[in-house]
Amino acid sequence: MERVTDVAAAVESTVESMLGVFESARLAQSPAVPPAQLRVLTIISRNEHVNMSRLAETLDVVPSSASRLCDRLEATGLLRRVPDPRDRREVRLLPTPAARRLLDELRGRRQSALAEVLERMPPARRAELVRALAAFDAAAGSIAAGSAAEDDSDGLRTA
Repeated sequence: MERVTDVAAAVESTVESMLGVFESARLAQSPAVPPAQLRVLTIISRNEHVNMSRLAETLDVVPSSASRLCDRLEATGLLRRVPDPRDRREVRLLPTPAARRLLDELRGRRQSALAEVLERMPPARRAELVRALAAFDAAAGSIAAGSAAEDDSDGLRTA
């Protein structure tokens, strides 16, 4: 049996390969949206109650940095700031239809790029991969559930 550290090194190497596939898909979009801005769009598209302070907390940045990211996204028509109907002092961050299309297109490009790689694998190995990823996801889910409870379970998950 392999040592856990060897398995961890293999997983890290594989994740680097996967990130390369994802980065190629991201760079294929026109115009290319920087990773930090994509992360913001992913966060706000998954939670309709994101305000600037929650976004800054989720990104682990100061509010002024989060605000500058939002300024850039708003200037490109990918984000809207609207008054929160529950508290008019708060501003909610919403993705525009263009942002949703961009995220959908990116997801499609990522899946196509992954499918290209997966097609090079024998079917039995792909099935093994699915089982292994499901087991990893279940193990990681228990860790994520614990940290979400510590984070006051605000429901914010990033890409």
